[in-house]
Amino acid sequence: MRAADLIERKRNGEELSDGEIAELVSGYMSGEVPDYQMAAWCMAVYFRGLTGRETYALTDAFISSGEKLDLGAALGRRVVDKHSTGGVGDKTSLAVGPIVAACGVPFGKMSGRGLGHTGGTLDKLESIPGFRVELSTDEFVAQIREVGLAIVGTSADLVPADKNLYGLRDVTATVDIVPLIASSIMSKKIAAGAHAIVLDVKVGDGAFMKTLDDARILAEQMVDLGHRAERDVVCLLTDMDQPLGNAVGNALEVREAVATIRGHGPEDFSELVVEACGQLLALSDLEIELDEGRRRARRAMADGSAFAAYERWIRAQGGDPGLSVLPNAAVVREVAAPSDGVVTRVHALAVGVAALELGAGRRTKDDDVEHSVGIVCHAKRGHAVAKGQLLAEVHARDEASARTAMGAVLAAYELGDEPPHPHGIVLDVIS
Repeated sequence: MRAADLIERKRNGEELSDGEIAELVSGYMSGEVPDYQMAAWCMAVYFRGLTGRETYALTDAFISSGEKLDLGAALGRRVVDKHSTGGVGDKTSLAVGPIVAACGVPFGKMSGRGLGHTGGTLDKLESIPGFRVELSTDEFVAQIREVGLAIVGTSADLVPADKNLYGLRDVTATVDIVPLIASSIMSKKIAAGAHAIVLDVKVGDGAFMKTLDDARILAEQMVDLGHRAERDVVCLLTDMDQPLGNAVGNALEVREAVATIRGHGPEDFSELVVEACGQLLALSDLEIELDEGRRRARRAMADGSAFAAYERWIRAQGGDPGLSVLPNAAVVREVAAPSDGVVTRVHALAVGVAALELGAGRRTKDDDVEHSVGIVCHAKRGHAVAKGQLLAEVHARDEASARTAMGAVLAAYELGDEPPHPHGIVLDVIS
C-alpha cells in the first residue's frame, strides 16, 4: 500500500476496498503513514465522502486497533447502552441508567469528558464526592453483573486509532465530516460490547447538527453502521434549540437528574428520559413493546426502585449518593425578566457558553472544571413571565463572574407577545 495512492484515489472520488482502509489505519497507528498524509486523506474524504461500505470498513478498522468487549458473553444477558452527540444541560445518562437497571436490564456505558459548551457525563459524575470514573475492564463487567449498571471513562485500550485520528482532525479542519463522525461514535459503542444502542442526536442552536436534515443524515449513517455490526440501534433526533431541562452545570445537573429519577424532573427532560428508557427496554431481552417499556420506566420512577438503583450504583463506584454532599456555588444571583411577555427562545449555545465562562466546562482538554457553578433556567420556551419575574439563576464562584454571566443569560432570552408553536423534545426517530 502507498498512502499517496489512496489519497489520490479518494480525491478522485474512487471507492477504496476494506483491506486498503484497514491498511491505511494500521499504517497510521504504526507510524508508517505520517500525520500529513492522514490529514490529506481526511480532507479528500471531506470533499468526496465515503460510501456506507467504506464507512463501516473504517469503523471496523478503528475497532480492530484496540480492545473489544463482549458484555453479552461475560454476563449471559443482552446489555444496552446509549450515546448523545452532546448539548447544553444534557444529563440524560445519569437518569436513564438507573431507571433501565431498575427495570431489570443491564446498562453499561463508557463516557467522555466535556469540551467547550457541551458538558461531559464524567464531569457531572465527578461532582459526586468519592465517585470513581476509572474502573478496570474486569471491574466494569463485575459491577454490571452485580449492580446492573456502570458508567465509566472510556478505556485507553478501546479504539485508540479513533482517538489518534480525532486529535489530528481537530487541528486540520476535518472534524465536521459525517462519515468520520459516525465511525468515531459507533466504533466506541460497538467495541464497548453492548448489543442494543439508543443514540440521541441533538439538533439546533446548542448542538453540532444545526438542522434536522443534517441530523437525519448522521443518524441514518450510524444506524446503518450498527446494523452492519449486527447491533440493534435506534436514533432519537431531539431538540437542542434551548437547554435540556433547567440545570446547566455539573452538580446542578446531578441534582436535576436525581429529581427526575424520583418523578419530579422538568417536563422536557422527563419526556426524553422516558422515551430513551422505553426504547432501550424494547431493544432488551425483556421482549416487550415500546409502550410497555415507557410504562415500566414511569413505574420505576414512581415506586422508588429507580432511585434505589441510583443509590446502589453511586455507592458501588465509591460515591456518596446524598444530595447534601454535592458542592454549592459561593454566589447565587437571579436574572429577572425585563418586561412582561412570553419566552419565545432561550438560546442554548449562549447559555452553554455562559456556563463555560463560569467554569462549568473546558476551553481546552487540560482545563479544570468547577463542579458547583452553572445556570438554572426557570423560564423556558412558551412560559409567560411578568416584569421582574425570575428567568434564571446564576451559580458562580465570585461576584465578578456572576455579573458577567447574568448579562449573558439575559441576552440568551427572547420575549414576545405570542407563544411559539409547541413541540415535543423528540423531533424524529430513525431505526
